[in-house]
Amino acid sequence: MKYLLLKHYRGGPAPVVDYGSMDQWTPEEVDAHIQFMRDFAARLEETGEYVGEQALAPGGTFVRYDGEGRPPVTDGPFAETKDLIAGWMIIDVDSWDRAVQLAGELSAAPGPRGEPIHEWLEVRPFLTEPPTVTE
Repeated sequence: MKYLLLKHYRGGPAPVVDYGSMDQWTPEEVDAHIQFMRDFAARLEETGEYVGEQALAPGGTFVRYDGEGRPPVTDGPFAETKDLIAGWMIIDVDSWDRAVQLAGELSAAPGPRGEPIHEWLEVRPFLTEPPTVTE
């Protein structure tokens, strides 16, 4: 089963320890965090559980269709209270329990002073078939 692990800039449960945003970390702390992520992905590649990942910029806009011949409606840039996704990783594992275990390990990525950041990660399963509609 495939799962999406979502890292959030903000939103979600309150952090265990608030280390601030990465732009407040030293270059060495950022490098250590990124290296942890790379090493984690490499380990999952070896086990065949890694599918892909990507960091995302903090800016973004919601867009929706507003009718034929009309320009799309946008909501953005994001207000301070909106959730922003920092990045994602897709894993392909045998069970929900394994997905949760890996998310827990990824949550231990280092932050300031090399300490685990205890980051909340959102784990979302991929749909394996379209939802069934019943009346």
